Amino acid sequence: MPETAARRLRIAAARADFLRFGPADTPAAPGVIAGDVAGVVAASWQRSFSAGVNAATAQAVFHSDLDLTGRLVRCSKPVIARLSDDMAQMPLSIVLTDARARILSRSETNKTIGTLLDQVSLAPGFNYAEGAVGTNGIGTVIESGQSLYIVGPEHFTEHLQPFACAGSPIHDPLTGRVEGVLDISCLSQDSSPLMRSLVRSAAHEIERNLLVDRSQRQQALFEAYVRMDARSRGAVMAIGGTMVMGNAVAQSLFEPAEQWAIHEHGRYLAMGRGAPVDQIELLSGKVVHIRGTRVGVGDNVAGIVMIVDIVSEAAAAPARAAAPVTSIDAAVEDPAVDGVDRSLLGKRTATAIVDALRQRKTLLVMGESGSGKLSLIVDLYHRVVPAGRSRVWAAEDVTANTLTFPAADAGLHAESGPMLYVFTNIDHLTAEAAEGLDRFLVALAASRWPVTVAATVTGPTLDPGLPFAELLARFDASVTVAPLRHRLDDLPQIATRVLATLTGPRGVTIGAAAMRVLCRYTWPRNIRQLEEALESALVKRPVGEIQSEDLPGYCHSGARRLLSPMEAGERDLIVNALHEADGNRVLTAQALGIARSSLYRKLKSFGITAA
Repeated sequence: MPETAARRLRIAAARADFLRFGPADTPAAPGVIAGDVAGVVAASWQRSFSAGVNAATAQAVFHSDLDLTGRLVRCSKPVIARLSDDMAQMPLSIVLTDARARILSRSETNKTIGTLLDQVSLAPGFNYAEGAVGTNGIGTVIESGQSLYIVGPEHFTEHLQPFACAGSPIHDPLTGRVEGVLDISCLSQDSSPLMRSLVRSAAHEIERNLLVDRSQRQQALFEAYVRMDARSRGAVMAIGGTMVMGNAVAQSLFEPAEQWAIHEHGRYLAMGRGAPVDQIELLSGKVVHIRGTRVGVGDNVAGIVMIVDIVSEAAAAPARAAAPVTSIDAAVEDPAVDGVDRSLLGKRTATAIVDALRQRKTLLVMGESGSGKLSLIVDLYHRVVPAGRSRVWAAEDVTANTLTFPAADAGLHAESGPMLYVFTNIDHLTAEAAEGLDRFLVALAASRWPVTVAATVTGPTLDPGLPFAELLARFDASVTVAPLRHRLDDLPQIATRVLATLTGPRGVTIGAAAMRVLCRYTWPRNIRQLEEALESALVKRPVGEIQSEDLPGYCHSGARRLLSPMEAGERDLIVNALHEADGNRVLTAQALGIARSSLYRKLKSFGITAA
């Protein structure tokens, strides 16, 4: 014990000289033995000094926007409870922080230590980042990435000198990212170096809980990814929900923008019906071949694991002009498709529809409700056949006797010019209507009338038990329109086109901030919901430039669950109050008559990311 006290005195002397002379001119303190000041502590002093931390007056800053109900808190609770029971006879405190060194919880075994820690703001909500309060067992753990034991004079600031703390980082077991820090703090005279081993063991237990807490889907996807990575020497990627994984080969072969494009195409393949194998050209010019394996849990698809091979690198312009034209090349170069969509999925879909229309194939277009199937077919048809006409038949308007020659269209005959017939939602046809449409398609195929036929089906799968299933034999080609959430690159163009349709010659535009809000939302009801959002914004701002505050409240929400009508109304009130307060959350809470902590919880729950 005397030796420990003497060592701490020498460290205190070294710290005093550091604060007096600065990092460059600090003389060797008399009696200081090499190794008394650990390298990680000396480096932390340097960082604290460079950050401008005042050793005498620095104070932790309070934050109220904390995630107090997330996975980290949930997985840590049983570990902290067990640790508190095991250490009940020692006066100490157990602290959990997030990855930004903000304290999420504190549990103490002794009321006195709790009171002392309150005096130095080591309490929920306060930020113990190294750049704010200097060397400590939380912020320095995050900066160094390792478990540490910081005692007395090793702390940079004066008010932490009486304490000792041992902290260990908590890593996400899948991504390796630091999720937070577990810290044990007590008075220096009650401390022991064993605290470091104790807190490190507890942190590992929390990491195991984090892994177990992953949903069955995530766990299944992770295990499939590990198996695939072990068998392959190439680039392996896995995508499912919020999980995105890629091995070192994938990271080295593809730039971030290329990885993102492959991820989005993987999500598209995961929701498809056929084999998840495809070849696409990235915007960088690389052509890649994707071999995917869907990962299922029960009847649900957890995600997809993909092996990605580079077929060819970006070619020079002359060689590219002479090369065979792939479907993606055609999407880029075909004037009928130019300007329709920017995303790979959008271009591929448009190219496939144009090819079918040019060859007068009977076309089946599938996709979610509101994804823009009808407008895409009609728009591309008039690009391919400028002089053509189009007519749309809704499923409810089709009966057994509606579609007969010549009653189907009194103006339809050989001299009337090319015509497009689109039958929407044929999966909703009654048995009698499906029979009538079948007779019409057979008669049309036998005629020489210049008619092109297309039909739409709503939903990701085709139910063979529905009446329309017998019609499938009459179609030559099929295309799936990806939902808007899988082609957000196209959203600025789509939003601009929708707005132009709604406003005509008024010249209303969408401001940059509003467009960012639109691009962050996932649009579960696709383009139809986008139309509704812009219609709502036009009520508030019928002319000029639409601003973010003009958009409905749900556009500002990234909530991953369906909100009840009451919750949706509450969300809209909060969004409006935030706009009126210019984003000031303190004033927003006051205007709503709720505590700031309640406001932050609601912002998190409703997924409100911008105001």
